[in-house]
Amino acid sequence: MDLYTFLASFDGEPGYLDWAAFGPLSPSVRSEVHADAELLGSGRRTGIDLVAEHVLESRQLVAELLGAEADEVVLQPSTSYGLMQAMYGLAGGLMLSRAEFPSLTVTATRAADALGSIDLQWLEPEDGFVTPEVVREAIDDDTRALAVSLVDFRTGYRADLTALRDVIGDRLLIVDAMQGFGAVGADYAAADVVCANGYKWLRAGRGTGFAWFGERALERLAPVLSGWAGTDGDLPIDVVPQPAASAQAFSVSRPDHLAVARLATALRDVRDVGVERIDAELSQRSHDVMSFADRYDVPVLTPRDPRQRAGIVTLAPAAQDAGALAASLANHGITVTVRAGLVRVAPHVGTSPDTLRLFGDALAAFSSARVR
Repeated sequence: MDLYTFLASFDGEPGYLDWAAFGPLSPSVRSEVHADAELLGSGRRTGIDLVAEHVLESRQLVAELLGAEADEVVLQPSTSYGLMQAMYGLAGGLMLSRAEFPSLTVTATRAADALGSIDLQWLEPEDGFVTPEVVREAIDDDTRALAVSLVDFRTGYRADLTALRDVIGDRLLIVDAMQGFGAVGADYAAADVVCANGYKWLRAGRGTGFAWFGERALERLAPVLSGWAGTDGDLPIDVVPQPAASAQAFSVSRPDHLAVARLATALRDVRDVGVERIDAELSQRSHDVMSFADRYDVPVLTPRDPRQRAGIVTLAPAAQDAGALAASLANHGITVTVRAGLVRVAPHVGTSPDTLRLFGDALAAFSSARVR
């Protein structure tokens, strides 16, 4: 698949600007689901085994996009499952922002309450951006790990993993890459754990999570939630073996092979096109959204620097304007996320000119009716 074929594969109706909430399944993913469902419905061992081969393929593709090894990747039902595996296996001070998505804040709190081995070190940056400066001011000798989103779900701020690594030194860097993996470039080598899911930007549907555990993470994290599938060898009957020495230790059960097939297909498309090319296209789409917002005097919360943003553009209208803006967008057939007075607009690389025109029309209508 080349870039132009990839762009053309966004075949949904105009008006969808909510990729940060859910990514409608791509045509190639939908085709793979139908084909593999038929194979699993045949009852033939060859068909069942053929679908199961997507497990290794997915791990290899994730590893390729991360610049890692396949045995360091383990498939998970969701991003949160991977983060739970990492945080429940941690001991010592864990630094994270209170403004992070609940997959981080709730998981960290539950792990701390359950095991008593984690000391939560909360960051409260004024703008919600977890910058190297914010971390540098808060870090202390008790800090053992930093957990951060690659892309902030509220503002679209893209964290600088390389700079964060420089600040935290030898401590663990745990990354929730849900809002960026496959859509923006990142220095994943700076991280120790990367968790994500394919149901947004990858267009693979739910159940397509995965996690990568680097060498430092494998050395320091205990596989507390390791299940029977987290062992080496065949089915462990009549014995209870030790967890596997690889990332496989951080798994509970076998994955859903239909979900894995969807993930493999989506990853293959992204790999073929190239994340850098996707990143460049997505940067232009987010720039287009910002340009419309500027034209109609709608404040933007997202950083302007392309190096500090991804596919999320958050509009911050005045309190009295938030309802009217949301209504105008809905009336023009635009799908976005409205939360706490903010309007999160999330285009993808295949967002059509028609969709952007509808978005501009909605802002124009809102602006003309606004009382200044």
